[in-house]
Amino acid sequence: MIGNSIIKLTGVDIFQQKHLVLSNVNLHIDKNDFVWLIGQTGSGKSSLLKILYGDLSIASGSGYACGYDLGKLADRDVPFLRRKLGIVFQDFQLLTDRTIEQNLHFVLNATGWTDKKLVTDRTLDVLEKVGLRSKLKKMPHELSGGEQQRVVIARALLNDPEIILADEPTGNLDPDTSEEIVMLLKQISQQMGTAVVVATHDYHIIRTFPSRIIKCENGKVLEDVQIA
Repeated sequence: MIGNSIIKLTGVDIFQQKHLVLSNVNLHIDKNDFVWLIGQTGSGKSSLLKILYGDLSIASGSGYACGYDLGKLADRDVPFLRRKLGIVFQDFQLLTDRTIEQNLHFVLNATGWTDKKLVTDRTLDVLEKVGLRSKLKKMPHELSGGEQQRVVIARALLNDPEIILADEPTGNLDPDTSEEIVMLLKQISQQMGTAVVVATHDYHIIRTFPSRIIKCENGKVLEDVQIA
């Protein structure tokens, strides 16, 4: 972490293959920040998130995420970076043939947790945080869309991340459920000090929960913009 910044990009160019998506990106995200990431489809929101979790490389400039130098990130470092990041996708990506408990145990085991009691305790702890402790033995298909997204948030919290990156987390949810999910993410940010970045197209929800806004537009990243 640089000072209080969990994320810091300076003069970064972001390419998808040989196509320049975003140029000269300057960005900082600090502990406790709750940030909306907006922009039209194809404006570079997902590419920006991919830079932060090590799925794309920095072409020029400098970037740091959770203490890692993104410009010097080796393949072997990526899993360790991702343990410090919680990632929430629109389409849940839960393992459909396993219970909620088994889904969370799978992630913990894959990220080096070996003590069975600690695995059990951590699973219960994150499900408690998202209000789903009673759903431990359910299969994903037995849960509503909102409940499944809560499980995904619980999964993102397992390794006590410094930041959660949520890519259209309410895209498949109805308006009321969307508000519940955003309230949960805001609560996590405020109570746990976890920074949260939410990429969204939903201007209604941005107006309902005013916060800092970053916008991808015309190949640039604009910090702290206002929307009407």
